[in-house]
Amino acid sequence: MASIKQSLVSQGIKLMGDPRVLKLMADPRVMNALMGAISVPGKLQSFTAEQVEKVAKAMALATEDEVSDLKRTVRKLEEEVARMRRDSEAKK
Repeated sequence: MASIKQSLVSQGIKLMGDPRVLKLMADPRVMNALMGAISVPGKLQSFTAEQVEKVAKAMALATEDEVSDLKRTVRKLEEEVARMRRDSEAKK
């Protein structure tokens, strides 16, 4: 896997040294297209997350974030109860 990555990096470096590639990269249309292509995975991930949340709400299901928040709240309450028990036992 590392050798494939090294090979790709070295080929990329060679390409970046080519004057034709440099000229192509100077074109704002090409740069805009590349930036758009790079942003696609992030946009797709956020779109998917939004759709999952909409479906969960429509079906009255808890989302992963809501479950995480609930777990965090329960953990804090359990810690508070344990602290209160320790304090009450120490007073006896």
